[in-house]
Amino acid sequence: MNTIFKALADPTRRKVLQLLREGPMSAGELAEHFAVSKPTMSAHFAVLREADLVDSVKQGTTVIYRLRLSVLEESLLGFAQLFGIGSDGETAAAPARHNDKESL
Repeated sequence: MNTIFKALADPTRRKVLQLLREGPMSAGELAEHFAVSKPTMSAHFAVLREADLVDSVKQGTTVIYRLRLSVLEESLLGFAQLFGIGSDGETAAAPARHNDKESL
């Protein structure tokens, strides 16, 4: 789970995931959306692949990336359950906060 949250911590990688929700895209198509170098984008892609959030297929000299939404969903569900949020969408009751002045 740590590799997934590391991947999600960066806004560029989150934007890549958003773009891939529209469908598979080449590395070049994705890079067009960012004002960073190709090596920087390659590093972002590597982090996303390491976290298993994307997969890649080489077609000739082009690398096509696809979103692995099921991995993201499973990770977020597991994280939510750590805080008592069940898979049925219900949350654990949070303890009520009381202001000390109101209690007096």
